[in-house]
Amino acid sequence: MIQGLSHITFISRDLDRMETLLTTVLDAIKTYDSGETTHSIARERFFDVAGLWVAVMEGEPLPSRSYNHVAFKIDAADYDTYLDRIRNLGLDLREGRSRTRGEGQSIYFHDHDNHLFELHTGTLADRLATYAAAG
Repeated sequence: MIQGLSHITFISRDLDRMETLLTTVLDAIKTYDSGETTHSIARERFFDVAGLWVAVMEGEPLPSRSYNHVAFKIDAADYDTYLDRIRNLGLDLREGRSRTRGEGQSIYFHDHDNHLFELHTGTLADRLATYAAAG
């Protein structure tokens, strides 16, 4: 039986740059750094993001961008704070999709390795209630 999400792995050309993104934007705490040692397929670092294990491995970035993404929940009161953090790092902010009122706000941004991140103020319950009300 599935017990939950184990971890998310990102491949990054520059581990230091990705660490800056994770710690500055997502308040990640670094829990492991392989240094020059390779236990897996590449040098790697592990982070804790609100209880979620995020692994970053050194390698070539994604060749292109898509809408495949990872969304992290944020409080609506912190929306502008996160937007400022992303802007201060010079990350590529993307225009979000059109929203139905009540389903929350989102900030979309690409990192330097073409990963798309979303910071979202809503929940699944909010989304389902909004869709149900819209018919």
